[in-house]
Amino acid sequence: MSNTTVAEFANELKKSNETLLEQLRSAGVAKSAASDALSDSDKQKLLAYLQTAHGTVSGERKKITLVKKSTSEIKQADSSGKARTIQVEVRKKRTFVKRDDGSDAPAESYEAAPEVEAPAAQLIDDAELARREEEARHQAEFIRRQEEELAEKRRLREASEAREREMSEKAAAQAAQALKQPAPQAALADGPAHDVPDETASKAAAQARAQSEAREKQAAESKARADEETARAADLGERRRKAEAEAAAIRTMMSQPKKVLVPHKAPEPVKPVAKVAPADAKAGMKGTLHKPAAGSQQPARPGAPAAPAAPGTGKEIKSAKLSSSWAGDPAKKKEIKTRGDSSGGVGRNSWRGGPRGRRGNDRDRDDHTQSAPVEARIIDVHVPETITVAELAHKMAVKASEVIKHLMKLGQMVTINQPLDQDTAMIVVEEMGHKAVVAALDDPEAFTDEEVAHSAESLPRAPVVTGMGHVDHDKTSLLDYIRTAKVAAGEAGGITQHIGAYHVETPRGMVSFLDTPGHEAFTAMRARGAQATDIVILVVAADDGVMPQTKEAIKHARAAGVPIVVAINKIDKPGINLERVKGELVTEGVVPEEFGGDSPFVPVSAHTGAGIDNLLEQVLLQAEVLELRASVDSLAKGLVIEARLDKGRGPVATVLVQSGTLKAGDVVLAGSTYGRVRAMLDENGKPIKTAGPSIPVEIQGLTEVPQAGDNLN
Repeated sequence: MSNTTVAEFANELKKSNETLLEQLRSAGVAKSAASDALSDSDKQKLLAYLQTAHGTVSGERKKITLVKKSTSEIKQADSSGKARTIQVEVRKKRTFVKRDDGSDAPAESYEAAPEVEAPAAQLIDDAELARREEEARHQAEFIRRQEEELAEKRRLREASEAREREMSEKAAAQAAQALKQPAPQAALADGPAHDVPDETASKAAAQARAQSEAREKQAAESKARADEETARAADLGERRRKAEAEAAAIRTMMSQPKKVLVPHKAPEPVKPVAKVAPADAKAGMKGTLHKPAAGSQQPARPGAPAAPAAPGTGKEIKSAKLSSSWAGDPAKKKEIKTRGDSSGGVGRNSWRGGPRGRRGNDRDRDDHTQSAPVEARIIDVHVPETITVAELAHKMAVKASEVIKHLMKLGQMVTINQPLDQDTAMIVVEEMGHKAVVAALDDPEAFTDEEVAHSAESLPRAPVVTGMGHVDHDKTSLLDYIRTAKVAAGEAGGITQHIGAYHVETPRGMVSFLDTPGHEAFTAMRARGAQATDIVILVVAADDGVMPQTKEAIKHARAAGVPIVVAINKIDKPGINLERVKGELVTEGVVPEEFGGDSPFVPVSAHTGAGIDNLLEQVLLQAEVLELRASVDSLAKGLVIEARLDKGRGPVATVLVQSGTLKAGDVVLAGSTYGRVRAMLDENGKPIKTAGPSIPVEIQGLTEVPQAGDNLN
């Protein structure tokens, strides 16, 4: 805190030390000499005293002005009938002023802010009117309080001025009395003592002049403050009158009854006018062929409202020699001219009138007879997932423009060919008074999945067996020994590169084999083989045991839900342990029959042929348990095992027939590909004409290469 002396502070204020000490004593600060120290609190006391004595406020009031801006939209139709969206922006300005009494409650003063509005009138509800009335009442109350405070300050100021004037008058009277008293004493005295009255008189005169100047200055300041307060009072009065007028207008608006829209009554039908005689009709015809004379009277149509014409107005002065008049030209130009009786016959401002003569006029009048009201027809509209506006209008038997109007009311700007989703279309149907029904899904594959009724008998068919296992476990060699065909030698590196489909005739029956690759890169091909098979032969090498591809083959077989026959291969090698292999398979969930499981284990050798007959016997035994049957004399259905594009032959597909008989020349559908069977080859490359159930064949004639795993119909 910085302290200064009275002399330094008087030098800053450009006042004398005596004057500053007098003001400090009046303010309640006890200072007697110019060398006394002044603190900040003493200065604040002096400032508060001077402000109170002069009647000025402590600086400018602190106020906060908030501007609130709200934007809304209204829809209004223009002269052409189109709906336009108009932006309405309302700005409100609110000022918060801190009161003089130091209370925490802020007083609100409202200032009228210009409202930027659209030309269209804004709809105000009752809540908005009540809120505005409350704001106007608060504003009027605030202005009234300000006027009362201003009047109280004026009264206090006038009282203080009266006291000051009284004190100054007393001081002047005392000074005058002091001047009068030493005069007789000066006449009696002599010598050096007669100089004292002169000094006293000069001091009294100077003090009187200073007091008079102070009074004049104070009077001028009082007059300026009075003028300022008068202007403020006038401003507050004007604002109060405006607030009261606004509140009164709002109360008047709220007290008025609301307008209720009453449906317009239909005009009563006008009774038909009696028929005009032929002679009178001929006499009344004037004008040209296409536009009759305007003066000719035309019988009014029933149901048309009669337009009353005031006397002397709306008359057309027309010469009998002219076919038109100047008075009716502007109205005629606004109408659309059409040929034919589109507006009601002769004399209706059209180019060509209706049928001439009595018969035509009678028929025209008879067309507008009273008809019974037609009951609204409610239609069950089946709405699919997507539908265009035109199709929806056709289903409801209305014009497309009516549907577009309802969609525009819902906020959707659409065209006649624009597709609509199912929910929007159903909302429009309900809005137009019809019943919306969700249509069934259009699934093209549902037609292909339907079973065709036929009287063919189901016969037992051969099982489709898939050989699965790890790479280099001699799956293909095992099947080669069974088929007595050397296939593994023709493969690249001895590894099967595709799904080989073959059927074998055995003494115990026919068996179809699918040889899937065992390499890790052909996982997807092996999965397709598991989906098309009836029985899985799991080939496990006795020297290797369970390998990663073996585990994967077990998973595919379990997922397809087909039985597993385990063939433990390479038993001719020395040093093998069959129990270890069985233990590993039991760990993977494949339990042999001797352990209480459902999977037969057969040790075989692809080189010596040991155990092959036992393996085929187990496969056929599983087929008998499954009771595999299929119809023969019906349309063929099957599965695409593999497909490729062959140079010179086109798309070639290996197909496994599952039911029915496939013949050369049949039209087939494989997934999204179709075609006619031009040629069929068996697994040995020999052409055949027919293929029954469980027979794999290669077909040619498809338009494109199908995907492996597609259904064939």
